[in-house]
Amino acid sequence: MLDKIKAVMLGHAVADALGVPVEFCTREELDKSPVTEMEGYGTFPVPEGCWSDDTSMSLAALDSLKENKLDFDEIMKNFSDWFHENKYTPTGVMFDIGSTCLHAIKNFLTDENRSAVKCGLKDEYSNGNGSLMRIHPFVLYAYAKGMSLDEVLRLVDDASSMTHAHERSRLACKIYAVILLRLLDDPSIESLKIALKEARSVFNDSEEFYHYERMFSPDFDENPREKISSSGYVVDTIEAVIWCVLTTKDYKECVLKAVNLGKDTDTVAAIAGGLAAAIYGLESIPAEWLDTLKCREYIEDLCIIADCNWQLK
Repeated sequence: MLDKIKAVMLGHAVADALGVPVEFCTREELDKSPVTEMEGYGTFPVPEGCWSDDTSMSLAALDSLKENKLDFDEIMKNFSDWFHENKYTPTGVMFDIGSTCLHAIKNFLTDENRSAVKCGLKDEYSNGNGSLMRIHPFVLYAYAKGMSLDEVLRLVDDASSMTHAHERSRLACKIYAVILLRLLDDPSIESLKIALKEARSVFNDSEEFYHYERMFSPDFDENPREKISSSGYVVDTIEAVIWCVLTTKDYKECVLKAVNLGKDTDTVAAIAGGLAAAIYGLESIPAEWLDTLKCREYIEDLCIIADCNWQLK
């Protein structure tokens, strides 16, 4: 289990760091000068190996979950500590936050009677990828604890609702959960395809399902690159992630393909990287990238403590 936890957490963080320097770059710009290795000092004034809010919020969640408990208020407090106190950052400075996450944190801090799961924004325009990018620690926790699928989906629904409470965002997180659970059991591309069929069966009655329907087509991976959007919209993000994983054969190829789609490079790559590492294993992440990753030992220590405590019943 420890290798699985490390693979997903580090696979996510490494890919996040690959995408940080070129976030918001266009596809055309990256076609001329594609990312092939770790870089630094691009979009943000941080050195190579620095990850963004995607990994910071994931670590903030894992820092609480590692204690073998589920306390959404404590996790939201950790989100606040990240924003206000620069915790869970690679350099000691918080340099990136989405507006929906920011508003949710403010909701939590300004209303002491509001629980964390009631702080997320519910309007249709609050469907960025800010909960999808940090949902994997909750799925890892649920898997380690042997939760039923219904229990996992309730957990993920609440975890998304902390920041992104619209059903479209919550549905993306639940689709992702079905996929990651399957990959943790049986790491392969074939398992991903089976998971997509399972998710379609489970969620096709959702009023928001039609937004995701294209992704469940058997020939979705045959879509050309120009048909794949890599914006921060949650539907675009999960489509791009699945397309990248389906159309590549190893971790490195997958995350570089994701980064070089442009736009929301860090988040698309991070989510794809977590899934790709779940399939190909911790050893599939290039050693030189892991060696460059900031605060690698801290991330690994959280994973080790989580693994030890999650084995307790």
